[in-house]
Amino acid sequence: MGLVGRGDVWWVNLDPAVGTEISKTRPALVVSPDDMNERLPRVIVAPLTGKGQALGCRPELVFQGKNARILLDQIRAVDKRRLVSKIGSIETAVWHEVLLEMLE
Repeated sequence: MGLVGRGDVWWVNLDPAVGTEISKTRPALVVSPDDMNERLPRVIVAPLTGKGQALGCRPELVFQGKNARILLDQIRAVDKRRLVSKIGSIETAVWHEVLLEMLE
């Protein structure tokens, strides 16, 4: 596994899931800060989906040519062993302000 950076998008194995948690191996955005990503064995991610309800806490974008939503309402800490492979990145300007608003 390479270095994990804030804004990177990785395939992440989110199983097992409980209840309404998003499941399967799917793209997820790393939202944790780089100092945490470098030092700890886990990262904080927000899954991406092409479906789901449009909400203010779900920034919409085009990722790899497809419409997508960042599910900031489903952020979670995952062990780095759940990271499968890096597939791209998303500029902080697309999602960071929405994340900060959610945490106020």
